Amino acid sequence: MKITMAKSAGFCFGVKRAVDTVYEQIKTNEKVYTYGPIIHNSNVVDDLKAKGVEVIQSLEELRDIKEGVVVIRSHGVAKEVYDTIREQNLKCIDATCPFVKKIHKTVAKESDDGREIVIIGNEQHPEVEGIKGWCNGTVIVIENTADVTEFLIKSKKKICIVAQTTFNYKKFRNLVEIFDEKEYDRVVVNTICNATEERQTEARSIAKKVDMMLVVGDKNSSNTQKLYNICKNECKDTYYIQLPSDLKSDNIPRLFNHVGITAGASTPKIIIEEVQKECQN
Repeated sequence: MKITMAKSAGFCFGVKRAVDTVYEQIKTNEKVYTYGPIIHNSNVVDDLKAKGVEVIQSLEELRDIKEGVVVIRSHGVAKEVYDTIREQNLKCIDATCPFVKKIHKTVAKESDDGREIVIIGNEQHPEVEGIKGWCNGTVIVIENTADVTEFLIKSKKKICIVAQTTFNYKKFRNLVEIFDEKEYDRVVVNTICNATEERQTEARSIAKKVDMMLVVGDKNSSNTQKLYNICKNECKDTYYIQLPSDLKSDNIPRLFNHVGITAGASTPKIIIEEVQKECQN
């Protein structure tokens, strides 16, 4: 069996930085918390839990903590979370991805200037929730053309458009084009991470050439889900797996000549390597 492995598969810069930060904090022997799961990968989160790291799920939980270190995950959080950490006299280690930090600064500035903020992304995603928490005024989240149509009916004419860093670049461009047709005083900032665009482009290219495509990542990972959708459009035999053991599923055939493998930004390298070995067995 021929295997083509995506060079961009696995941890991106922001995720690796965040995960490494938590493991470094464990060595200090202080009580370590993360605000939300550090990444969307249950294997990593479970390993950290076994080492004593606890996940804070809400501001209410945060307000009950009296001492320790709180690590801000790569997705970033709202300004209110930082304020609460300060009020609790807790140590804050900020592992927010620099690309996400840039969005926070952009929406804070543009909303202060009186622009409505349009975030193109998934409203339930923690990154988007965090971005909303830096907007000082009207903010709306758009994920599809229907959302754009509804917004056009209600909105003013002065807007700033940003994107969730892991959003599908092609879809972002198509949605922005709808706004281009209207007479808006608008600022558009393409905040999709370069690594995300590269990963999606490479995955699409590989999926076009192979007989079967494997997309490796946690089921809660938004960027992995987007990779799966992209690959599925190019290769009908595309499968979304979390672990090498998933390859033993009756739903996944093993008779293909050429298999492509890619993985989400929160998938550890060791899991990707194990999937590759399993394919070779």
